[in-house]
Amino acid sequence: MSSLEATGGVPGPGRIGRVAIGDILRKSAIRFADRIALTDGGRQVSYKELDRDANRFANSLLARGLKPGDKISTVCNNSVDFVKALFGIHRAGLVWVPINTMLGPGDMGYILDHAEVKFALIDDNLHAQPERRAALEQRGVSLVAVDLTGKAAETGLKSFGELIEGQSEIEPDVAFDDRDLAMIIYTSGTTSRPKGAMHGHLAVVMAAMSNAIEMQLTRTDGISGQFPLFHCAAHVLLLSYLTVGGKLALMRGFDPVACMEAIQRDKLSVFIGLPLMYQAVLDHPRRKEFDLSTLRCCIYTMAPMPRPLLERAIAELCPNFVQPSGQTEMYPATTMSQPDRQLARFGNYWGESTIVNETAIMDDNGNLLPRGQVGEIVHRGPNVMLGYYKDPESTEAARKFGWHHTGDLALIDEHGELLFLDRKKDMIKSGGENVASVKIEETLLAHPAVMNAAVVGLPHPQWGEAVSGFVKLKPGASATEAEIIEHCRKTLGGFQVPKLIQIVEEMPMTATGKLRKVELRNAHADYFTLGQTG
Repeated sequence: MSSLEATGGVPGPGRIGRVAIGDILRKSAIRFADRIALTDGGRQVSYKELDRDANRFANSLLARGLKPGDKISTVCNNSVDFVKALFGIHRAGLVWVPINTMLGPGDMGYILDHAEVKFALIDDNLHAQPERRAALEQRGVSLVAVDLTGKAAETGLKSFGELIEGQSEIEPDVAFDDRDLAMIIYTSGTTSRPKGAMHGHLAVVMAAMSNAIEMQLTRTDGISGQFPLFHCAAHVLLLSYLTVGGKLALMRGFDPVACMEAIQRDKLSVFIGLPLMYQAVLDHPRRKEFDLSTLRCCIYTMAPMPRPLLERAIAELCPNFVQPSGQTEMYPATTMSQPDRQLARFGNYWGESTIVNETAIMDDNGNLLPRGQVGEIVHRGPNVMLGYYKDPESTEAARKFGWHHTGDLALIDEHGELLFLDRKKDMIKSGGENVASVKIEETLLAHPAVMNAAVVGLPHPQWGEAVSGFVKLKPGASATEAEIIEHCRKTLGGFQVPKLIQIVEEMPMTATGKLRKVELRNAHADYFTLGQTG
């Protein structure tokens, strides 16, 4: 049955009723033209400027011959031009393929090839890195420089500012459907290569609107923006705030003083950070110099907040703390804890489903489990991915039994709150980055002295989990732990390099020859929490 027949012969409303990522900015720019949408240090950017330059960029892309559905990458850290480019990409009907700037050239090249990227924006300082530049040039990707550090002219490329100069400020008339592919965000899987989670406009807009409601956002709200916009969490927070007319204070990485300066200067009402970031702010000797009283809500994510730290943060920084969760495949947030329950229980409580999701616990046979029983977290909702790009087998597995499977183990307690317990597969979450243990093991096994290798995540007070490798050397071979770590640095991104390498005499194995990683995790669980460095 065609879509026309399904609606009784009534054609769809087309653009009149569409849901589109680029429309978020236009609607807010009409309502809040002169309000501040972004700050970047002392720089302030209005909704009107953001909207105007997004249109100019969209028109420049179409003038270059790019067509709706073409793939365009950003190799960028946070900047005003990056945000303008994001909206321009969507308004041109193109597919955004963000690249994590911490990835090594190998994974970066794989994404460019797999997604068939034709065009990319790159920060001037990242273009200066020979291996990264070569990965782009070898593939014939057309490049435009973002003048992040004032050295775009040295790249020999046209800059973002030059590209949009003289372009029309009128939004191009591009037809697309709200279920059309809008982005492919690659996330590390349990194999050695990233998977591309595909999202349409509807999924992303629904997630942004859900967050705005759940977090009770208003036009007077502003949030700290130290997390990178190439991550789905930071991206959707940007959209959530722009939806209601709020603002985001752009930063390039975390610095406690810069964050406190932004809170005071921009009168931010929401701060988002890892537990270690809250620790750094609370312990900073200059904290009393800054007025942080505008904060009404603090979000912590990626790891549970230790009880002493949470109690202190609530007492000294902000009375309302929440912990949301989500994943690239199910545009975040999918669950969110409530401020009034933070001091009632501690641990990795992820709270309740947001209004856009339905969340349940499922066993391996597809049965939904009652409260108190452990199983896999599954979701349903309009923010689910369209699937994995060029990977129908993995897509089908993720949709088994009619639910999206997260690969995370949890239970729903007697209060209806989700308590995360463990990951079904050997994925390591280190500093907010997904690290596939198989990929690191492959790198270790490539060392000429290594016979066997196992990689696990060990609890770490700063990183949540630390990538930790255990290796058995070949008979007669020799290598130091430092030499093996240096070997990893040559091919892996910084966040993937093990923070611990231990050379062992024997590996724990099953009778069938499989590694028993659980024994390694249990035996070394206290390594980083008992004072050792990492």
